[in-house]
Amino acid sequence: MASLFFPFLLLCLSLTSSVLSNQIYIVYMNPAHRPSVHPTAADWYTAELQSLSIDPSNRLLYSYKSAAHGFAVRLDQEHVSLLQDHRSVLQIVPDPVLSLHTTRTPSFLGLLPTSVPLQTVETASSDVIIGVLDTGVWPESPSFAAGNSLPPVPKRWRGACEAGVDFPPSLCNRKLIGARSFSRGFHAAGGTRPAGEYSSARDQDGHGTHTASTAAGLSVGNASLLGYATGTARGMATGARVAVYKVCWSSGCLGSDILAGIDAAVSDGVDVLSLSLGGGAAPYFRDTIAVGTFGAAEHGVFVSCSAGNSGPGASSVANSAPWITTVGAGTLDRDFPAYASLGSGEHLTGVSLYSGPSMGSKMVPIIYGSNKNNASKLCLAGTLDPVQVKGKIVLCDRGVNARVEKGAVVKAAGGAGMILANTAASGEELVADSHLLPAVAVGRKSGDVIRNYVIKNKNAKGVISFGGTVLGIRPSPVVAAFSSRGPNMVVPQILKPDLIGPGVNILAGWSGAAGPTGLVKDDRRTLFNIVSGTSMSCPHISGVAALLKAAHPDWSPAAIKSALMTTSYTSDNTNSPLLDAAGGQIANAYAYGSGYVDPQKALSPGLVYDLTTNDYIAFLCSLGYNSQHIQVITRRNEVSCANKLSDPGNLNYPSFSVVFGKKRVVKYTREVTNVGPAGSVYGVKVSGPDFVGVTVKPTKLVFKRAGQKAKYSVTFISKNKANVTNDAFGWISWVNSQQTVRSPVAYSWKISRTLD
Repeated sequence: MASLFFPFLLLCLSLTSSVLSNQIYIVYMNPAHRPSVHPTAADWYTAELQSLSIDPSNRLLYSYKSAAHGFAVRLDQEHVSLLQDHRSVLQIVPDPVLSLHTTRTPSFLGLLPTSVPLQTVETASSDVIIGVLDTGVWPESPSFAAGNSLPPVPKRWRGACEAGVDFPPSLCNRKLIGARSFSRGFHAAGGTRPAGEYSSARDQDGHGTHTASTAAGLSVGNASLLGYATGTARGMATGARVAVYKVCWSSGCLGSDILAGIDAAVSDGVDVLSLSLGGGAAPYFRDTIAVGTFGAAEHGVFVSCSAGNSGPGASSVANSAPWITTVGAGTLDRDFPAYASLGSGEHLTGVSLYSGPSMGSKMVPIIYGSNKNNASKLCLAGTLDPVQVKGKIVLCDRGVNARVEKGAVVKAAGGAGMILANTAASGEELVADSHLLPAVAVGRKSGDVIRNYVIKNKNAKGVISFGGTVLGIRPSPVVAAFSSRGPNMVVPQILKPDLIGPGVNILAGWSGAAGPTGLVKDDRRTLFNIVSGTSMSCPHISGVAALLKAAHPDWSPAAIKSALMTTSYTSDNTNSPLLDAAGGQIANAYAYGSGYVDPQKALSPGLVYDLTTNDYIAFLCSLGYNSQHIQVITRRNEVSCANKLSDPGNLNYPSFSVVFGKKRVVKYTREVTNVGPAGSVYGVKVSGPDFVGVTVKPTKLVFKRAGQKAKYSVTFISKNKANVTNDAFGWISWVNSQQTVRSPVAYSWKISRTLD
């Protein structure tokens, strides 16, 4: 799996356009049609397949019951036609292939052990179970070495620690309480495991161990990646339990396996689901993740998914369903500086996690491209001439192949070091890697300086040096350039991502079967690794959600999401607006949603925007989906759209996305619930562009008791629509002396439509 993950390190699981095989399908069934003679849905599915001369013993992969009504099956084309005409079949979709999106964090987020409220919550979180769908787990990691430090496993837990290759059930404990693997879809699609990949929940890749330990790993002292980021590594919710569902394999992650993992996790009794994987811009009834997580949310499970790593392009965000908490990525105040010193006297700063012997102080020749084609400038495999490269620093353009692979190519050709230079596509975004040779990554501006120097000087020379770990970086945080952006292509009236969290250079547990680069030739082994991506920010939010669930066990998933969103912040540690690493400009809500997560404030948000399953059904009805499409998502025998929303933006969401299009006036209604003290009074505060009028009624909300609800309406008026070409942003906040409950507002004048 390592060879798959690292070329897509900045991609966290994004839907690809192809499938491994068009013979595997997910079939959604109408539960109202199940005859009483069949005691279970699985019995019914088997009988229906047999009636069509489809042998379930050879072709049926999964029967779903908790997260979806249906099954995964291997079909010939004539079978597809038979099922499409079956009166009980709601929808048949090809099994999609997905691929991985890919210490300091707790203190940066304010999760300090000296905080009395958080100490109490950490203790209570031992009753919260986080399910992680990923590449499995390395159970021997010290992040999961609970022993008897935690109370007994909650009695309501219904999961299992499945026996498999190099994974006896005895490896589970009071921290790692469950481990399952799902590969039927992968195998049926023709996927083959390479040598070293385990036919069990054991993680050969490292990605799953990293995400699971980020969410809820135990505190481990003196942790580091080969000396970098030394300190105490710990997850967000150290007391929470972890259940792992391995759904990703060397050739990708099949939708049928992922849906089976969600189904099992819900049945097992998890409270939080963490999926560092995602789909593309597809209607929700065609999105396997959206369908499965709707069922999870209805069972009271909080679902956190990565936004994707396709930024900074607009409308690149994944996992846009409103019942999912969609997480983008930002930086920490920690960096790993490295330097490229040139013969011209220039001293340029970049980043690196190289930990081997240094180059010393003597400058060596720099080469940029060992032949006339551009492939050598990208340092692609087989493009460097060892005669020209030996003993020199090679300047490599970023892009096409993995960053660490470029270093391996340079080393194999005999290079002494590598300068990895960003192009316009990556801008100034820097991601540190544990290269196999002395290497430094620099931004586009520095890269242009070096390129210009090398091109104009036949005797160009330089040397690379390293600065270790540096804390207190300013400004921090910054939105990661790779983090996927809004607006939401599926439903433009729902603002996505919801918020951002730490996702750049994150230290967490790692697999004992993979080196830090994930390359086959990397024989180094480390208990912890530093990785970047929205894959990393997602489990941060999952862990924080577990803390909120422990503090407020009666809160719904929507209430927890609301608390996280309305208390997030948008100012960095210089008290300036958050910046976007893509271009250094001020970021906006399409990049960070509601802002950067603040766990301390989220514990006491004052007001929450709550949602029920019926609210989501009314929302789905407003999208123009037919009854069968809505049944696929909601698993209902019948669906009534009598209470459908007048506009998708009228969903009681903690943020606003106002799409004027041809309209000049848009009106939305919201309802908030008081989760603060009785007698709370809030006044409204509005900010935004002067060419949009905003009227909120009433302007004051009075709550006589805790749990009381209050509604308000907002009317947005575009004053000069014809002259507006760009999107704009603002805020609606409910404020008193103790609380600020803040919602971002995005304005668009584009003509938009939901995907169908």
